[in-house]
Amino acid sequence: MSMLSLATTAMPTSARRPFRRPQHIPPTDYDVVVVGAGCAGLSAALVLGRCRRRVLLCDGGKTRNAPSPAVHNFLSRDGIKPQELLRHGHEQLAAYPTVEQRENCVLQAERDEATGTFRLTLDTGRCVTSRKIILATGVLDVLPPIDGMRELWGVGVLHCPYCHGYEVSDRPLAIYGRGKSVAGFALLVSRWSKDVVVCTDGTAGLAEHSRLRLKRHGIPVFEQPIKRLVGLENRELHQIEFADGAVIERAALFLHPNQQQRTDLATQLGCYRLARSGGIRVDKRIQTSVPGVYAAGDTTPAAQQAVVAAAEGVQAGISCNEQLTREECS
Repeated sequence: MSMLSLATTAMPTSARRPFRRPQHIPPTDYDVVVVGAGCAGLSAALVLGRCRRRVLLCDGGKTRNAPSPAVHNFLSRDGIKPQELLRHGHEQLAAYPTVEQRENCVLQAERDEATGTFRLTLDTGRCVTSRKIILATGVLDVLPPIDGMRELWGVGVLHCPYCHGYEVSDRPLAIYGRGKSVAGFALLVSRWSKDVVVCTDGTAGLAEHSRLRLKRHGIPVFEQPIKRLVGLENRELHQIEFADGAVIERAALFLHPNQQQRTDLATQLGCYRLARSGGIRVDKRIQTSVPGVYAAGDTTPAAQQAVVAAAEGVQAGISCNEQLTREECS
């Protein structure tokens, strides 16, 4: 769950006259609970705050990109530190009195089939009710169990050339992985550097066509097991040491790690449309297979970029508000 420490002051009272709840709408504590306060969750809460919706934004800890020194490809904020970007988001939300920000994790969630509303249990034991839920909890990266991999994650070990390739341009790079996908990944990264190698940490599982493509572009393949990654004090990669004693110097290693959802809330709520990667599939309205439950950001199978997560959060906020309005004006 995405996340930054927040003061737990009471939600300010709006100076404007609040809208009266239509009698046919079930009473709830909030219109929307947004679970996760990364770019997706913050953007969703911002949209809903501007719609004067009663929102609870639950922020449960550090974001996935916390180890990274900078966020890139975010127009007007390129190169900003991840926590600085989130701080700006939280500060801007403070201007909207119907948005309540809390440093809480949501442990349980269930849907009342009779009313279509939701009941959520926070890590404090507090239970709240809501008409809609936006899941923006993100994912966890499951890194290979290689010494140095976790320690260098975000600086010397990277997941996305679009996010970090420019910073390591023209330096010696390595690609970690096996099978058809690693060949395509290596060829992609060769746009940033012509000194690229593939490290498969064991049998490569490469088809002959993939080997020929790599050879044609001057990308060697190292199939011996990796012993450890050796980094510098600034967490950049220095060397890759293999189990057979061989050593190669590299400035960074790229890989596509396995991932898992940060929470099982989607499963608790009965969302059954999941991607092979474990991502929660949504329709064009950013709604999951469960009515009233929306998902945005890395939680879905979309491209994992901060700006994409922010855009999905905006979409989720708009979809929630429009559905709430349809229900109220029926």
